[in-house]
Amino acid sequence: MSIYPPLDVRIVTPRLELRGATDDLLERLVPIVRSGKASDDPPPYDDPFWAYESDPDVRVHKWLQGVWRGRGTVKPELWRLHFVVIVDGEPVGMQDLIGDQFDSFGTVETFSWLSSDARQRGIGTEMRSAVLHLAFEGLGAEEAHSEANANNAGSNGVSKRLGYEGNGTAWATCDGQPVLGQRWRIGRQTWAAQRRSDITMSGVVECRAALGLKQ
Repeated sequence: MSIYPPLDVRIVTPRLELRGATDDLLERLVPIVRSGKASDDPPPYDDPFWAYESDPDVRVHKWLQGVWRGRGTVKPELWRLHFVVIVDGEPVGMQDLIGDQFDSFGTVETFSWLSSDARQRGIGTEMRSAVLHLAFEGLGAEEAHSEANANNAGSNGVSKRLGYEGNGTAWATCDGQPVLGQRWRIGRQTWAAQRRSDITMSGVVECRAALGLKQ
């Protein structure tokens, strides 16, 4: 147990675990970030993004700073939970859950990255399922959003498999190049119709209190 409840949240599925991103777990992810295995080709993330840094040390530093900055921005209307994805006891990536005006609208957004060594195995779908379970079942969300480059087949495929609906498009830049982004949304009713019974959670009540959410 840590002294900060959001770091104690744990979501377990038959294939993986999401654990609050403690510094100990982040340290175990450093080799993946340093090696560049957190990025992809073509670049999938909106600018600015730490994975596009060519200097490995700068890449690691900016990644850590982003996580720590997210921890420090916590209020009922804006918060970000960072989770490390654990498969067979080893960290392979991160899955984030962001609440923006959550106290007013009950909406969340997901963001993730996965080591290139762990792709094409269904892990992306499983980790998104896990964090959606936390969002809807644990935190009482009404709607979840996601966005990916139109050419990011992996992320868009996850959204389709989990029942998201298309929610428009938007332009952005990725590594300095203009790209079209595909937006997605899934509501509580759609999620509930396919709700899984094999996902468990712990530490959620204490996390809600720390985020200032209504009980």
